[in-house]
Amino acid sequence: MLVVAGLSYGTIWWGRGLLHDSEIPIQKTLFASTSPQRVLVFFAHPDDEIAVGGTLNLLKNEGHMIYMVYVTQGENGPTGDLVSQELLGATRKNEMQQVANFLNAEALEILNFPDSGLKHLPLELFEKLAQEMIEKYRPDYVISYDSEVGLYGHPDHRAVSKGMENYYLANIGKVDFPVKQLFQVTLCSKQIQVALQLAPGFQRNYPKVGNGLPKPDFSIRTTRFFRDLEQMMEMHATQQEVFKDLLPYKDQVPSYVYARIFDREYFHKVRR
Repeated sequence: MLVVAGLSYGTIWWGRGLLHDSEIPIQKTLFASTSPQRVLVFFAHPDDEIAVGGTLNLLKNEGHMIYMVYVTQGENGPTGDLVSQELLGATRKNEMQQVANFLNAEALEILNFPDSGLKHLPLELFEKLAQEMIEKYRPDYVISYDSEVGLYGHPDHRAVSKGMENYYLANIGKVDFPVKQLFQVTLCSKQIQVALQLAPGFQRNYPKVGNGLPKPDFSIRTTRFFRDLEQMMEMHATQQEVFKDLLPYKDQVPSYVYARIFDREYFHKVRR
């Protein structure tokens, strides 16, 4: 038993060293507030929230109010051989509703813009959409992907996040603007290198030129919410193949070990 425990600890220690940058500070929570805050999650596709699923469960546990907006139904994604392509959009809406219920979300909106077609639409459309959602839900904080890469290179992610970023930067500091901070989901440099070796989606789509993902300002330790994250992933039944990029080899490593290796989520604070 002691040998097994020692091997597990050694694996965790090795995995953390491989994946995480010890110089990036770990915060106990996303923001310092003892009173309930309004948090808007603003993404392109149902399931994009999985990248910050641990943090969202932390916010739920802390009693904050979560509002979730998705610009597409994700109708052009993989079906998992569970439904026809024609039914995928409606199916993913139902899957996302399960996740929103699990998180006790105050509201869920899934819009009907074309999945994998957002790059063909004007950026002003997403800036206007960001304005509408902020005026509607009056969030204190907003979570999106980054605007340069879109986490792993998806143009839909970039378009939606750039629209939110532009609107935020144009209005932050105004008296009637409610948002205190826009947080963008990112990865540390070690995670990027591992993803480029192990994840086909990153290998195909991560840009070969440019600055890459924004450097994290901090991370959130999410170990205690790993089982909640797994349940959220299970609710997105059609997208199991996609999650292999996000959490490689998860089906081959005991959950208690995996939860302590993939144990934090990284964020960048958008500034002027």
